[in-house]
Amino acid sequence: MNRTKVDEEEYWNSSKFKAFTFDDDDDELSQLKESKRAVNSLRDFVDDDDDDDLERVSWTGEPVGSISWSIKETAGNSGLNHEGREQLKSRNSFSSYAQLPKPTSTYSLSNFFRALSDTPAKSYAPELGRPKGEFRDYSNDWSPSDTVRRLRKGKVCSLERFRSLQDKLQLLEEAVSMHDGNVITAVLIFLKRTLSKEVLFRELEVRQVALRHLIHFLKEIGDQKLLLDLFRFLDRAEELALSHYREHLSIQDPEKRKEFLKTCIGLPFSVEDSAHIQDHYTLLERQIIIEANDRHLESAGQTEIFRKHPRKASILNMPLVTTLFYSCFYHYTEPEGTFSSPVNLKKTFKIPDKQYVLTALAARAKLRAWHDVDALFTTKNWLGYTKKRAPIGFHRVVEILHKNSAPVQILQEYVNLVEDVDTKLNLATKFKCHDVVIDTCRDLKDRQQLLAYRSKVDKGSAEEEKIDAILSSTQIRWKN
Repeated sequence: MNRTKVDEEEYWNSSKFKAFTFDDDDDELSQLKESKRAVNSLRDFVDDDDDDDLERVSWTGEPVGSISWSIKETAGNSGLNHEGREQLKSRNSFSSYAQLPKPTSTYSLSNFFRALSDTPAKSYAPELGRPKGEFRDYSNDWSPSDTVRRLRKGKVCSLERFRSLQDKLQLLEEAVSMHDGNVITAVLIFLKRTLSKEVLFRELEVRQVALRHLIHFLKEIGDQKLLLDLFRFLDRAEELALSHYREHLSIQDPEKRKEFLKTCIGLPFSVEDSAHIQDHYTLLERQIIIEANDRHLESAGQTEIFRKHPRKASILNMPLVTTLFYSCFYHYTEPEGTFSSPVNLKKTFKIPDKQYVLTALAARAKLRAWHDVDALFTTKNWLGYTKKRAPIGFHRVVEILHKNSAPVQILQEYVNLVEDVDTKLNLATKFKCHDVVIDTCRDLKDRQQLLAYRSKVDKGSAEEEKIDAILSSTQIRWKN
C-alpha cells in the first residue's frame, strides 16, 4: 500500500466532503462531481499490483462481470425511455458531467448516478429465474437412470459424461429396462460412436434386445459395412449373405449389378434363397440381352410391332412377371430357343401354368390378337380331338376379354364355356351376351326368367323374336 496508516486517518478525519442529506440545496452537478471524486480517490488506497486479489463487486453486492450483474446492467441501460433521455439532454448540469473524463475504476456507479439524474417512466417487473433443475444437464450430474428418464420425456441430455465402459453399459441396461425403442437407439448411437467395434459387438452379443435394435438401425441407415462386420462377428452366415446381397440395390449399372449378383451365388444362403439368387442373376442376364436387341430393332424401325406399339420403358431390372408380359407382347411367336421367347422364359424360371396363361392372355388381348387367345386355350388329346381348357377358369378369361374390349361373339363363346350355370347367367347378363342368356333359360326350362329377360332386350330385335319363338314352342315343358 502507498499510504501509511497515519495518512489514512488524516484523510478520513480532514475530509472536505460533507455527508449527503435530503435538505441539501446544492445543485445536482456538485453532488455528482463530489461523488465521482470520492470514487476516484479510492484508487489511491489500492495498489495496482493487488487488483487480482480483490473481488470486484457492484452496488448490489454482486461480483462485477458475473452473469446476473451483466443482465441487470443491461436492463438498467435499456430502462431509459425517450422522455427521460430528453430530460437529461436539457439539463446543463448533466451535460457538464458528460464532459468529465470517464473514470478508469472498475467499480461501477452508473446505476447509482442514473437513479439520481432520472426518474424512470415505467417500472420493470422482476424476471423469474429458471429452476436450477433446467441447468443440471450442463453440470453433468445425472445418473444413468435419470438420463434415460429424461431421454424418454424428449429432453436433451448430454451422454458425454459417461466415459467408462461400466457407465456406458449401465446406461444401456437402463434404456433396455425402459422398453423404449427410441431411447435404446439413442444410447446405441452413442455407444457406436464412442466404443470400438470389437467391444461394442462383444457386449451386445449377450444383450439380445439391444443387438436386435442395432441390427434394425444399421439396416435403416444403410450401413452395410458395419452390418457385415457385425454378422461376421456373430457368425451368422445366412444373415451375412443376405446383407451382402442387399447391396445390389445401390448398383445402378446393369452390367455391374449382374457381376455383383454373380458373386452372391456362392454365398451360404438357404436352398430356397440360393435358387432365388440364381434366378435373379439369370433374369438380369436375359434382360440385358433382350434390351440391347430390342433397342436396335426399335431404332431401325423395320419391325412392325415396335412401329405400332413403341416401348414405353426399359425392361432392365423389371420383375419376372413384367418380363414375361413384355415377351408375350413383343416376342410371342419367337421359337423356344431364343432368350426372348415366352416359352423359354416359362421353362427356364419354372413359371406355373396359371401365371403363364394369365400373363399371356393379358398381353395378347391387349393387342386384340384373338386368334392367339383362342390357341392359348385349345388343347388336343391323344386321339387328336381338340378341347378348350383354362387353368385360371373361364370366368376370369371372360372378364379379361371384356376389359380389353373383345367382340360380343368372342365373349359369348367363352361365357358358354363357364361350367357353373348361375355364374354363366350373371356374366352373360352383365356383358349383354343375349344369346347365352336365352339359350340357358331355355335349357333350364325357366319360363319366368325368360319372360323377365324379354323386357331387357330391344323391341323388334332379333333377340326378342328368338324369345317369342321359344315361348310359343310346344315342344318345351316349362317348369313354371
